[in-house]
Order: sequence, then structure tokens, then C-alpha cells
Amino acid sequence: MMRWETHVHTQEGSACARASAADMTRSCKAAGYDGMFVTDHFYCGNTSVDRSQPWREWVRKFCLGYDYAKAAGEAIGLRVCFGWEYSWEGNDFLTYGLPPEWLLAHPETVRVTPLEYLKLVREAGGILVHAHPFRQESYVPLIKLLPDRVDAVEVWNAGNHQEIFNDRALWYAESFGLPQFSGSDAHWEDAFAGGILTDRDIRSTEDMPALLRDGGIAGLIVNRKDILFR
Repeated sequence: MMRWETHVHTQEGSACARASAADMTRSCKAAGYDGMFVTDHFYCGNTSVDRSQPWREWVRKFCLGYDYAKAAGEAIGLRVCFGWEYSWEGNDFLTYGLPPEWLLAHPETVRVTPLEYLKLVREAGGILVHAHPFRQESYVPLIKLLPDRVDAVEVWNAGNHQEIFNDRALWYAESFGLPQFSGSDAHWEDAFAGGILTDRDIRSTEDMPALLRDGGIAGLIVNRKDILFR
């Protein structure tokens, strides 16, 4: 099995991250992973990139976390793929399957309504994973469940402070027959404790939709333990 971290933040892209992309990459490798997805907070979330810049420049700087992590990963043998975390009033959606070039060509992603955004991503061939859907924090005024508009549910998030948040996410996935995801939601170097297991390589973010569609997720990493689906 190959081990993949699906939910990582860097200082270059996320205002709440505490380590650089290069340091996060080295720590992920040291934790025993084969690859990771950089999923920094997008324009509508807790981004560290100045929103007053022209779109092309904003995207370039937003992607620096991924770019630096990819370079560091190539040096140490860790695959690094691109993604981002879209926020809707504290409800977050991990977006995979679309490269930086797609983001550059679609500035409307920051102008359309959240429901239109979800539709836009899926119509473009991307997938959406509802991240920590039952997290209760001051920045989440209302929990939103959209089983018909997402492709999977993050049933284990190492950043959840209460286990019941993960238990409820598992109920959500099972109730609606949605695939299960896991992620560390890593914002600092020693936070790697989640992820997915696959029996195949992932070469880029564009591989993720087919992996999910074909049932290529063989299990989850939960609290640093590998758990295969039966």
C-alpha cells in the first residue's frame, strides 16, 4: 500500500500554518508517507496571500506552497500534488483534480456563489471532499451538509479536537453512501496522523478523480494507524 497525506497547509498559502512548505514536506516524508497534497486555504478562506493583487499574481503566490513543496519532494523522493481548501462560512471543501493552470484560467471561482463554485469544479472534472463537516468552532456559524454536491467525506480529521466530530462525519458518509477520506489537516510539522491508502501511484492531482471513481482508495490512515477497508 502507498500512504498519502491529503490535507496539508503551508505558511506560503495559509495564514494559520506554522511551517514552510519545505519543512512540511520533509516532515511528511519522515512520518512515512509516499506523497502528499498541498491544500492551502483558498481566496475565500484563511489565505496568507494579499487579495488586492491581480488574479494572475494572486494565483502565482497562492501556488508557492505547492511549488516549494514539490521541489522539496523531488529532492527527497516524496510525491507532491496540488489541491486547495475552499471555505463557505466555516464549512470547508477540499478540491482535487484541477491543476494550477485551471485555477489561473477561472477567476470566476472567487465571484460565483458557493453552490455555483461546487458545480463549476465538478463540471470541470474535479472532485470535492467535505472536510471535517461536523467541526464546531466559533468560526462555523452553521453546519451545512450537501451530500448531492460532494464526492466524498473526510471522516477522520486529525485536527478535530473532539472525537465525536469524526464519528458524526463517518455517519454522514455511511448514511449517504459517500466514499470516505482521511486527512491530518496539518498546519505544523508534527501534525501528520491521517491520510489514505492506495494500491497505485498518484502522479498528479488529475489522478484523484479516477482513483475515487474506480474505488482505488484501499483504506485510511487514522491516528497514524493504517486501516484497510474490508
